[in-house]
Amino acid sequence: MEEEIIKEGEFRYIEIGEGQPIIILHGLMGGLSNFHGVTNFFPPKGYQVLVPELPIYDMPMLKTTVKNFAKFLADFIAFKKLKDVILLGNSLGGHIGLLHTKMYPELVKALVITGSSGLYESAMGDGYPKRGDYEFIKKKAQDVFYDPEVATKEIVDEVFETVNDRMKLVKTLAIAKSAIRHNMSKDLPAMNTPTCIIWGENDSVTPPNVAKEFHELLPDSDLFWIEKCGHAPMMEHPDEFNTILHTWLTKRNF
Repeated sequence: MEEEIIKEGEFRYIEIGEGQPIIILHGLMGGLSNFHGVTNFFPPKGYQVLVPELPIYDMPMLKTTVKNFAKFLADFIAFKKLKDVILLGNSLGGHIGLLHTKMYPELVKALVITGSSGLYESAMGDGYPKRGDYEFIKKKAQDVFYDPEVATKEIVDEVFETVNDRMKLVKTLAIAKSAIRHNMSKDLPAMNTPTCIIWGENDSVTPPNVAKEFHELLPDSDLFWIEKCGHAPMMEHPDEFNTILHTWLTKRNF
């Protein structure tokens, strides 16, 4: 990651640009660098982009829940004295963004979700993760993308290291279970925050019908598809992702 990580109090984050704040929320296995395309594109267009490092492995076991990450995000927003933020979340990050928006609607101007959990996910299906089996982990990492080449050795190594660290593995599974327990289908119809849904047509973790369900349940949402794309559109097709998002933000006067 070329950007410098700022450490202040309990927070570690990247901050680039000035203007309308966009807060990026990474997923369970996703590092801050997954959003490189977004952090490069939006600051010159008048946005302040912030990427907080979520304390996925730092919270006590019993507090390792989606709800506590949503509270952590509220603390970060208060710490930075931000208001009217735009939240952009991928995978677990989308789920945290959704729950945070439900809990603190007054803080959020708009929400962007891509490959989000919150309704359904098969991320932990078929006995995942197997510790010690590098090829199995590599295949799992590749399956997240339409183009397996996107799963670089660096990405595979990071996932491999996580599942072979017993504490990280236990917490990863705890968060996955918390995400499955915290289904938001009953909450979404009451959430009127403008929401941009950007989804890969070939997402096998949160399949396309999940995006359609989000779109049907969220009262003020727009749904956009990216072809030949898996679970992380901002990594696989950063230019297309940025164009869709920027057009939507412009149209909505955000």
